[in-house]
Amino acid sequence: MRRPALAALAWLACMASVQAQEMPDRHMGAMPGMDHHGTPAASAPVDGHDPHASAAHDAMAMPADGHHPMPGATIPAQHRHVPATDHPSAPMHHDMGPMQGGSPPPHARDPDYSDGVRTPPMHGIDMAMGDDPRFATLHVDRLETVHASRGGGQQWEVQGGYGDSRDKLWLRSEGERSGGRLEAADIELLWQHAVAAFWDTRLGVRSDTGGGPGRQWVAFGVQGLAPYWFELEATGYVGPGGRTAARLRADYELLFTQRLVLQPELELNAYGKADPARGLGSGLSDVALGLRLRYEVRREVAPYVGGVWMRRFGGTAEHGRSGFEWQWVAGVRIRL
Repeated sequence: MRRPALAALAWLACMASVQAQEMPDRHMGAMPGMDHHGTPAASAPVDGHDPHASAAHDAMAMPADGHHPMPGATIPAQHRHVPATDHPSAPMHHDMGPMQGGSPPPHARDPDYSDGVRTPPMHGIDMAMGDDPRFATLHVDRLETVHASRGGGQQWEVQGGYGDSRDKLWLRSEGERSGGRLEAADIELLWQHAVAAFWDTRLGVRSDTGGGPGRQWVAFGVQGLAPYWFELEATGYVGPGGRTAARLRADYELLFTQRLVLQPELELNAYGKADPARGLGSGLSDVALGLRLRYEVRREVAPYVGGVWMRRFGGTAEHGRSGFEWQWVAGVRIRL
């Protein structure tokens, strides 16, 4: 009797297991896009509707208290979890209203979010246009003492300007003293106008003093930053009586550190006709090659030491000036 009873119990256990496996399919239905075995279906409804969708969401949703419902149980609406509409497996709800787009409503915010409020100008500056401010600058490029074979002396090169980044008015002066008297000096008043990103034109007047009678010139030229960071300056001069002159300068800054800078500089001067009263010959007058090593204590102040090799040619060398001269210099450079 025991063996038939054990066989009957085993048969009942198998039937219960089969019924338990079939219950989710009968009560829950298949998930959208899935077959009855839990694998993706070959095709899903195109319009997004599924007869089992509401039952599946009711069964899989979790109430606010965190307890899982029994399969097939009905969950009250206030405890249902509505899936996000942008989820790929979420059904489309047609009661959400139209999508965003089209014409804005009459009370929509301004495109610039200003709500019609405009910022007043600040002390005459147009904030929308961004006016180019004017400012003053002072460059003391050379203020130095000189020691040479003919004796000691002083040299200077100073220029100050006022204007904006496109137009500026410059007043510049350079010269030298030796033996307690003024050897030569000139003063220039130039209007500078930007014509390219790194190039400016210059137009103005120049006046020479010291070392003979004064001379006046009309000045014109260009200055700017050439490739490989070479500063170039070329200026031509025209004076009364058919006098002409030209000056070419080039310099470069070699940075050993952010404060220690070596600056080579080359300058050439030429005159169209001789001027014996000022000790100048025609043609190439002189060439100066300088080498100055400066240390920027601050960006505005930099003391330096260096040397200048000077070579005079033709009539300029014949008018009481040595053809070759080596100068030791020490000074300070100031930029304000």
